[in-house]
Amino acid sequence: MEVLKIATAGSVDDGKSTLIGRLLYDTKSLTTDKLEAIEKTSKKNGYDYLDFSLATDGLVAEREQGITIDVAHIYFSTSTKSYIIADTPGHVEYTRNMVTGASTSQAAIILIDARKGVIEQTNRHFFINNLLRIKEVVVAINKMDLVDFSEDRYNEIKADFTELMGKRDYEDQKITFIPVSALKGDNVVNRSENTPWYKGETLLEHLEGLDLAAVSNVGTPRFPVQYVIRPKTDEHHDFRGFAGKVYGGELSVGDEVVALPSQTRSKIKEIYFYDQKYQTAARRSSVTITLEDEINLSRGDMLVKAGDLPTIEKQFIATISWMDSDNLTTGKKYVVQHGVNKVLAKVDNIHHKINPDYSGIEENVNGLGMNDIAQVTFKLNKPIFYDKFKNHRTNGSFILIDTQTNSTVGAGFIN
Repeated sequence: MEVLKIATAGSVDDGKSTLIGRLLYDTKSLTTDKLEAIEKTSKKNGYDYLDFSLATDGLVAEREQGITIDVAHIYFSTSTKSYIIADTPGHVEYTRNMVTGASTSQAAIILIDARKGVIEQTNRHFFINNLLRIKEVVVAINKMDLVDFSEDRYNEIKADFTELMGKRDYEDQKITFIPVSALKGDNVVNRSENTPWYKGETLLEHLEGLDLAAVSNVGTPRFPVQYVIRPKTDEHHDFRGFAGKVYGGELSVGDEVVALPSQTRSKIKEIYFYDQKYQTAARRSSVTITLEDEINLSRGDMLVKAGDLPTIEKQFIATISWMDSDNLTTGKKYVVQHGVNKVLAKVDNIHHKINPDYSGIEENVNGLGMNDIAQVTFKLNKPIFYDKFKNHRTNGSFILIDTQTNSTVGAGFIN
């Protein structure tokens, strides 16, 4: 079954958690005990309705304040698809959480309160989806019941968001507008009689109709080696296979490949998934590959198609989302983890800080604080094999690890 990964974004009290809870409830994805707990807590809080946000907000502080703080991953399925929803917080101080939630998503839902319309946080949420190259964005104009399901108000917000779309630099994005009431269930799973003027799909209908091949960011085939398999048994005494995951495209038996960093050439002899042989390894499949020639390959090396090499450099410029309380400063050293490859890196230059509300850039920056986004140059102690993030989401992204604490302190997207 296909798996669609979705990130949600919205300002405080826009109703993200309620929308997800409604999706779970109307698709009958809530367990009996969870539903009973929601009914009991809603009644205890004096509500005359079910508080569906309780289905996703797991922290005590979240339930007490009625807000989302941490990224929660929610899983549910229909008869045609499985879904993983990253419910991300909407506060400015949790920008890093939004980046984390959206980094692996193929689609996004941006919620807008119909009473408030497009606000500064909406700019921030759209900027992050643009930065992370999310192809499919649904703008769910929520709480339509509080504006009497006004078509005029819906069109006003749609016009304001369309104006915001003019600021993006990622033209492959498809934007879909849907008027909803998460609390009442209008146009979430079931079509609403309160919006006869809206002729489009419900939210679930739209998600069900998405073609995963169309919304996934496809690049060129990249195969980072995770493990070298040498059984050395009587049956497989001379077997030497390279295990890993195929990113970006397909690899097939007979393809001429180049091993990096040695740049030695060979051809793919066999492709295994456990004990089964295949002619082609599809994108995002985990396989073991054997080669026709005995060449030296180890963990951290990469196989690519001949004539389609990535950039091999000891320096790059990247957009950084900083996630740590200790500032990033020029000259500081971090470990860059690029796929399975770990390389020591030094911050060579902080070019400028980027305001994620589309208000421009800040130059002459000495350091980055938590939740800052900036363009930074790194110098490495050995080359890595990378693509630009806009061309290859997987091979163009990395994380930064603090050498002292071993904590993940930043996420980067190579320019």
